[in-house]
Amino acid sequence: MPTRRWRMGPLMHRRSLLAALAASALPLSAAASARARALPPGDWRTFELTTAVDLASEATPVDLWLPLAGSVGSYQRGLARRWDTDGRAQVVRDPRYGERLLRVRWETPGPRKLTLVETLATRDRANDPARLTPAEQTFWTAPVPSLPTNGIVGATAARITAGQTEPRARLRAIYDWVVDNTFRDAATRGCGIGGIQNMLQTGFLGGKCADINSLMVGLSSAAGIPARDAYGIRVGPSRLVKQLGASGDVTHAQHCRAEAWLAGEGWFPIDPADVRKVVLEAALPVDSPQVRAQRERLFGSWEMNWVAYNHATDIVLPGAPRPLSEHFLMYPCAMTASAELDQLSPDTFRYRIASRELTA
Repeated sequence: MPTRRWRMGPLMHRRSLLAALAASALPLSAAASARARALPPGDWRTFELTTAVDLASEATPVDLWLPLAGSVGSYQRGLARRWDTDGRAQVVRDPRYGERLLRVRWETPGPRKLTLVETLATRDRANDPARLTPAEQTFWTAPVPSLPTNGIVGATAARITAGQTEPRARLRAIYDWVVDNTFRDAATRGCGIGGIQNMLQTGFLGGKCADINSLMVGLSSAAGIPARDAYGIRVGPSRLVKQLGASGDVTHAQHCRAEAWLAGEGWFPIDPADVRKVVLEAALPVDSPQVRAQRERLFGSWEMNWVAYNHATDIVLPGAPRPLSEHFLMYPCAMTASAELDQLSPDTFRYRIASRELTA
């Protein structure tokens, strides 16, 4: 059996990080509503994210895959990564997107534990400048199984954007349609499944972030706008709306966002799912001043009390004996020779995720 050891992942140094932003959740006053219309890049904040997994009760062999949070664009920097395990661990990449994942395998009975600690710096983001080659534009508009762009998806996108020729206006039309026509369904497990074709065919447009933001991405791609989901987790309190924050035990705080590429602007952040989250959990009408302010803020900015893992929709796990039950890797995933453990049941799967903000 491999001996227990600490392993160091890629490390990035920054000479100085500015002091962390205030972490208290504030009521959305009129002044805060005005500030919420945009969040320009601000001070860096540093978070330590710890994932602990215990698979001692599972049959062997057993494999574990964890999403990794590293450097992304101009708004997230991976500072350090280390893990402690008695299994055989290695960083692998999925074949389509090249996203990094941590794979651990245990072949014999024993404790079978893993602790992954990642340190990251984030800052609130607006546009993330980026140039895409024609091949990259094609890649980010191409359909994947859970995000088709033809049939009812393509027809819906065409209807929403009819008469709009400028890409940003087309994107805004889709965003407003998604905000106005979807709803957050508290009964949905986890982050949802993102079956957008079924949502449109049945007319049931309820769900959580993986449903609502995947609908945003699928409709944008169908309209010819490169778009992608960003799968991640909330790691700190929100300064704007308490419902959009989490800290301490963040085992259930996974959240995916959406972004679209606009020529001359780069990757443009959007999050209609969080608008619907505020409507439901703050018990506010969608046309209230508070919700209208969040609708404007979340079309073009993200508060980075959240870290991104990857952009891999319909991900294929390297070495997996069967396809992943979800179309994304946002939770820990473990498989034995006969079954996949329930990612959405951390008490029986036995994993915990904790976040703490570090001061300068």
